[in-house]
Amino acid sequence: MFHANIVNTVLQYIIPVITLESDTPKEAVCQVFENVNTGGVSLTVFELVTAIFAMDDFALREDWKKRQEKFFASDLLKDVTATDFLTALTLLSSYNKSRNGSPVSCKKRDVLNLTLKEYEQYADLLCIGFRDAEKLLHEECIYTSRDLPYGTQLIPLAAISSVLRGQRRVVANAKIKIKQWYWCGVFGELYGSANETRFALDITQVLQWINGSDNLPKTCQDAYFAPVRLLSLSSRLSAAYKGIMALILKNQCKDFITGELMSFDVYKSENVDIHHIFPVAYSKAQKYPENKWNSIVNKTPVTDRTNREIGGLAPSKYLAEKIEKKDKVDRAALDSYLESHWIDPACCHSDNFNQFFVLRASKLLDAIQNATGRVIVGRDSEEVVSAFGAKL
Repeated sequence: MFHANIVNTVLQYIIPVITLESDTPKEAVCQVFENVNTGGVSLTVFELVTAIFAMDDFALREDWKKRQEKFFASDLLKDVTATDFLTALTLLSSYNKSRNGSPVSCKKRDVLNLTLKEYEQYADLLCIGFRDAEKLLHEECIYTSRDLPYGTQLIPLAAISSVLRGQRRVVANAKIKIKQWYWCGVFGELYGSANETRFALDITQVLQWINGSDNLPKTCQDAYFAPVRLLSLSSRLSAAYKGIMALILKNQCKDFITGELMSFDVYKSENVDIHHIFPVAYSKAQKYPENKWNSIVNKTPVTDRTNREIGGLAPSKYLAEKIEKKDKVDRAALDSYLESHWIDPACCHSDNFNQFFVLRASKLLDAIQNATGRVIVGRDSEEVVSAFGAKL
């Protein structure tokens, strides 16, 4: 029975074999492996390049692990993948080669065509470029990978930073333009799908812009933010939602109780998170429209302690009974803390949700305009008046 059911089955099992000639191009070898690997976890570009580099006795996986531990262990960069790194490196290498007339590209086929020489030439510089990108994002009050609007936008940002670092040109004017381009990408919500073509345009056009061109990068030209979009921003799933939170932090907002500036240290140590200004329970009891009370307009970053004091009370009650009376916060000081979040104090003290909502929406749109350098059109349209109850 054992011989019939087991041994014969094993002996008769047909194992498929693909034979490749020794002169088969590496890209073709990788394509074969990718095509036949249809079960389980699919091969990534990184794994394919690892196999290519192994033919030159280079251990790419071990090299990446060392770089990951040294450069990518921070809260902001920890989710950068090996494939992200190779894509950024291909973009950087391709841009430098474009001076000889070749096109800039970092699509999958370009990553597979990356040579070991190019990797060794640019890997160290790119690691520094990612660090420079991280510093720039910290300046914009984006501190963790959880709060990063687009992980994909780190790829062109790091490559651009690497070029500037290599040219020793990380200057104020360059940073101003890079930040404008960055926020255009975030609030234009332009990095949510296949982005390789945009990456190539970004590195070329942003650097031309920095070098004196009058032409705005396409990402800046494409950026468009509709005022009514504020009503549909309700969770961290949206890049624009995260972007607005960063802009509030960048406005040097302060904790309602302690008055502490929500700096990087406070953000981490005090468990700062995003919470409702008019609390959920209160808003539901008042039958406010959910698309309003649960939108970004009614949310702001506060510490864990402050959120506990807010609870489910009306703003007038948690401000007066909890923060002013219990926590001994002076009314004038408290009002200044609220204003640092673009919150109108009078509206909160009187529980005037509708007026609060209009005023804060207007302030948020102002902030987006300032960050992107792009005028938000339609703030006085019929659609906006109907949705918000007033012009913004």
